[in-house]
Amino acid sequence: MVYETGNRTVDQAVAKVLDGGQIDRTEALALIAQPVEDLAPAANAVREHFGDGTVDACSIVNAKAGNCAEDCGFCAQSVHFDTGIDTYGFLGPEEVLAAAKRAERDGAQRFGIVVAEKGVSKEKRPEEWEEVIQAIRLVRDETDVEVDASLGILTEEEAEILASEGINHYNHNIETSPAYFPEVVSTHSFADRVETLERAKAAGMDLCAGVILGMGEAPTDRIDAALALRDIGISSLPVNVLNPVAGTDLGDQFGDSATISTEELLQTIAVYRLLHPNARVRLTGGREVNLDTDEQHRPFEAGADGILTGDYLTTEGQSPGDDIEIVERAGLQPNREVNDFDPEEVKSRSDDAAEAEYSTTAAGSATSNAEISD
Repeated sequence: MVYETGNRTVDQAVAKVLDGGQIDRTEALALIAQPVEDLAPAANAVREHFGDGTVDACSIVNAKAGNCAEDCGFCAQSVHFDTGIDTYGFLGPEEVLAAAKRAERDGAQRFGIVVAEKGVSKEKRPEEWEEVIQAIRLVRDETDVEVDASLGILTEEEAEILASEGINHYNHNIETSPAYFPEVVSTHSFADRVETLERAKAAGMDLCAGVILGMGEAPTDRIDAALALRDIGISSLPVNVLNPVAGTDLGDQFGDSATISTEELLQTIAVYRLLHPNARVRLTGGREVNLDTDEQHRPFEAGADGILTGDYLTTEGQSPGDDIEIVERAGLQPNREVNDFDPEEVKSRSDDAAEAEYSTTAAGSATSNAEISD
């Protein structure tokens, strides 16, 4: 396959990727400075070559909220910040299952169980650990969605147990580059996160790990984060855009907007597609507040092929039906490989009815995060 834009930097990178090669750091840094009008269609061509023409939807439940001891500067659930969110302990297996069934009905292919803490510890909190395992089993046995988890730092034993219970993807975002990470988090290290991802992978789970853009990082950091993820070996790359929450370090620093423009976001997503041609590049938290409604399809025209649909961990998202329409506007179709749902039925539900049902769930949200899904 030959693809040409007339932009030599872009064309050479695309040719290399389509030929099975990998672009290096120097090439990636040159690419992220190229015009969106050249990068986006080039990345889309790479997605078309390696992908299946679908957008994969995932959903998560905020299964334990707030009072996290870590000081991640973006996170409304940290005990270090006064953000006024609702806090609660683990919801319980049946409530997690209810959220999973709703996610299944709304077209999710995978469903993630997320907790707000450094790690669900089998040794320190055995009762909570057992509840998590029971929730995993219920979702696995009573729905068609694939079960994912985001439970923080893992021991080798915990990773092996989760893999044996059928966890498909383990989510643990690296957030940003190794160099910029200390500017955002001080209570654990970048290496701590990588170690958990390596344990999860060694146990047999696929990896979902990504970034938060717009935290004051430079384009170089965005590239270095993607290269670190390539070294780790991921199959899903969630791209969050900071939704600054008042009371958090970054919320107080940046006010109500992330430090990334729409153009920069699209450039980054396009280069991520070239760096990760076989991964699902997934648009996740913060997209509604950082992209106008009539622009939300554009990342899917720049190489993205995954989405986190519904509400977020502590903030509201938009309806699954709206997300399907965004996907279709980009000329793609929802993935239905695991959960063969009816997209038209999802779109036909009224926003008011969907809102009423979301508000009655225990978590108040059945999916993603802009604060973020780690």
